[in-house]
Amino acid sequence: MLIVQVHVHVKPESIAAFKAATIENARNSVREPGIARFDVIQQEDDPTRFVLVEVYRTVEASAAHKQTAHYAAWRDAVADMMAEPRSSVKYTNIFPDEAGW
Repeated sequence: MLIVQVHVHVKPESIAAFKAATIENARNSVREPGIARFDVIQQEDDPTRFVLVEVYRTVEASAAHKQTAHYAAWRDAVADMMAEPRSSVKYTNIFPDEAGW
């Protein structure tokens, strides 16, 4: 599995709109067969900071996600809401593995 953490810093005036657009993207994303999990979390002590935790079954599923209409709509909708460019970090799952260990 591939786990991607996307770090997002939004403008204070864009928090509500960002959350709405991102929740809509997440609702559609979890319907993709290649996505095992898609979490949207907001930092407690700085509500302008979010992390999207995207868990893909395969590397190819990550690429397929970026080709969906809902991802494109989200990307375009939130572009001007960013206080700085978003960044991501990719991880490989160690535990539990596919056997459940």
